[in-house]
Amino acid sequence: MESTIRSEEEGQSQTRDHISVEIAPENVELVSRIKETMENIAVSVCIFRVPSGKKITPDYVAVGPLHHNNVADRKVSEDDKWRYCYALLNRKPSLEAIIDTCVKALKEMEHKARKCYNEVITLSSDQFVQLMLIDSCFIIELFLKYAYKSLRSRRDPIFNRPGMLMELRCNMVLLENQIPFFVVQRLFQLVPLPIQCTESLSELATRFFKNIIPGNYHRQQEAYHLLDLIRHCILPTHPKLEAKGDKTQDHYMDCAKKLKGAGIKFCRATAEHSFLDIKFSNGVFKMPPLLVHHCTEILLRNLMELEQRHVGDDPVQHVTSYAYLMGCLVNSEKDVKLLRRKRILLHDEDKDKEVFQVLKELYKQEIEVKDFYYKRLLDEVSEFINRKSRKQKYHLKTSPVIVVALLALLLTFVGAFFSILTFIRHHI
Repeated sequence: MESTIRSEEEGQSQTRDHISVEIAPENVELVSRIKETMENIAVSVCIFRVPSGKKITPDYVAVGPLHHNNVADRKVSEDDKWRYCYALLNRKPSLEAIIDTCVKALKEMEHKARKCYNEVITLSSDQFVQLMLIDSCFIIELFLKYAYKSLRSRRDPIFNRPGMLMELRCNMVLLENQIPFFVVQRLFQLVPLPIQCTESLSELATRFFKNIIPGNYHRQQEAYHLLDLIRHCILPTHPKLEAKGDKTQDHYMDCAKKLKGAGIKFCRATAEHSFLDIKFSNGVFKMPPLLVHHCTEILLRNLMELEQRHVGDDPVQHVTSYAYLMGCLVNSEKDVKLLRRKRILLHDEDKDKEVFQVLKELYKQEIEVKDFYYKRLLDEVSEFINRKSRKQKYHLKTSPVIVVALLALLLTFVGAFFSILTFIRHHI
């Protein structure tokens, strides 16, 4: 009895609490049909092709079915991905049994996985399952090798090539270069992980992408795919505040130099969790730093593309709002220079022009007022400037009166002085 319990517990630990249920043969077809209908209705499309004018084609690694045919010029070859897959699945004996377990799980998820794409995937069932297996295992093994150096070989095709990891990150955040996160997560539960691995898939992923995630980030466990995982990691701490003024009014704000001239100060906020946590209070902009590198534009642009599709329950377009706000603040290289000197924009001194071009390109994205995260902030800036302007006008109006009064007082004093002086001279 004890051995039976032990074997059952071992089986459960191998699949990490995933429960397999036997379906009565007479109900298999009905259950399958109901499941597919549910997935057709409930599963959100979350992986899209980007419009051709904004397209960035993965040139280092292709992930998922949308670019699987264009492999000729990839820096990471299909053979490299197969080697990574083999290294992951072959950590324990019975390779065929592990592959069989993974294939069965993928077959169960195939229909749901296909529904995540906004176009029909023409691959056959076997081709699609094989693609999901190889790409998912490649991603898992890549994360493991990054986290644990002891797993890397001397001739590793990725870790022994300078700059390769950064380029892979840039490719793996492309919206059309994704596979559903639940697919990778399920295989992560099934494959033989190394003993030293105690982290979740999400923790391994955020560790891998840490170098391109701007600022600090939250720990996140659930997502539609890797790009969406990053989106959840950087969401601002505070919810959107209701606008003070006209909710239908267009959002506009002067550039950083003009705002400085109007008496507004800029300082670097260091205690915030996200670079999106921008605050304005008592005439001071408090802005978390943004590290600008060659992947910044790619990451932000793809996050904005994801937001435009309203994937998820939150309609607020946080990253698009940030791009718009920065586009307002940065109207010239002088504005970039100001924010760089305040340590809000982090980049080399000779990169001001490039950073200006990046921010202006992102600024071109239109955003509706109802989705704008910083509407309240812009209202507060406008309110501050108007209040200060009214004070200046008041001072200008009252100044002539004060001057006349002072002159009259001065003349009275001078007249009295000379009267006293004349009196003294005639009586002494």
